[in-house]
Amino acid sequence: MFTGLIEDCGTLKSIARTSTSAVITVGTSLPTESLTQGDSIAVNGICLTVTAKETHAFSADVSPETFSRSTLELLRTGSRVNLERALRVGDRLGGHIVTGHVDAVGTVKQLSTVNNAVLIEIEVPVSCCRYLIEKGSVAVDGISLTINSVNANSFHLSIIPHTLDKTTLKELRPGSKVNIETDILGKYVERLLNYDPGVKPSLTSEILAKHGFL
Repeated sequence: MFTGLIEDCGTLKSIARTSTSAVITVGTSLPTESLTQGDSIAVNGICLTVTAKETHAFSADVSPETFSRSTLELLRTGSRVNLERALRVGDRLGGHIVTGHVDAVGTVKQLSTVNNAVLIEIEVPVSCCRYLIEKGSVAVDGISLTINSVNANSFHLSIIPHTLDKTTLKELRPGSKVNIETDILGKYVERLLNYDPGVKPSLTSEILAKHGFL
């Protein structure tokens, strides 16, 4: 589990592909001596497992499923990536709950600058939009961000200078692909409400409305 607060922008040192998977090695300024084999680390919002480490670098396996559902297959040697180590019990939850499981790949539609902020519109599959709400949270390439507004198949963000400086967002251009993870809370609510059509769920929209959640 992660928070979406990026700790470092690492650099892809190598990617060794096979017919079914790959091994990536990422350079980082994070203290790799604190990493152990089997630790989780988010790379552009994708939860990967550390398989090896060296001074200022670590390696991780990438499965075919991860390639098919994320932007990892687009990375090349020298690509910069957002990194976050897993949340520890007792840490501050400064962003929001991020699992590192990518829902979809989004496409940057447009960028503009208003005063000190950069406004970004990202197009996503329509199926993702039901989990996006105005002023709600979304993870874009692993970065916890607040949604300004939502359209039928896109959403808007306003990025402050600090976030631009500390992440890879400043490298985005129209057409750039990004990993999208929607807020997990909405997914669980939907699952509870629609779990078994043959059995009336204990949590219904009527109950949520009665207690002020709708």
